[in-house]
Amino acid sequence: MRDRRKRRSRLRESADFPAGSGGRGPLAKGKRLAVIKVTWRKVGRVSDPGRYMFTFGWLTITAEDLAVWERFPNAAFTLVKTAETDEGEEFHLGVFELPDRSSLGDPLGEK
Repeated sequence: MRDRRKRRSRLRESADFPAGSGGRGPLAKGKRLAVIKVTWRKVGRVSDPGRYMFTFGWLTITAEDLAVWERFPNAAFTLVKTAETDEGEEFHLGVFELPDRSSLGDPLGEK
């Protein structure tokens, strides 16, 4: 039983470090990376692919991103920073997650 608790503790600790860091790097000092997520609603339910200016910077939305939102309107995408220019920071949408079924009446946005 004690070994199992130790193993769980080590797994939790190792989850805070990027792969290949060997437990070193910015997370080794107790810092956490900020993960910013956006929903279709937060980006104004845009309907066309393109590059849009928001308070956090420029966001490129693809047709594939929109297809996900059309199927799952409540999906939350992770913002991925791609560059920093004179015009501001550039982002694209990364992985998405669907809301927990218990937290919303209609999590998949189905009618």
